[in-house]
Amino acid sequence: MSAKNLDSKGRFRAKTIGFRVSPEEDQLINSAVALSGMTKQDYIVKRLLCRDVVVQGNPRVYKALKNQLAEVLAELKRIKNGANIDAELLETIRLINITLYGLKGEYE
Repeated sequence: MSAKNLDSKGRFRAKTIGFRVSPEEDQLINSAVALSGMTKQDYIVKRLLCRDVVVQGNPRVYKALKNQLAEVLAELKRIKNGANIDAELLETIRLINITLYGLKGEYE
């Protein structure tokens, strides 16, 4: 019999939880996960349990910020001059803002 696979805190995670999301929700979740620098599992568990997600600045987070900002810029160039900005884009901008100010220690 193989050894149990424990997480970093010594917990055995034997339960699986699955749920369906729309493609737009998937994109928002993936953006938030990338900006957090955490694994998707750790990010979702923290959010579901109403725990704070603390972003540690590292090259992976900075690369995710750079990529997200490039996507936002491309989308803003596409919709130019006051066209409708969708809620997903605004949410992505909000997450980038929170992450950047959090890394600087200025966000409240």
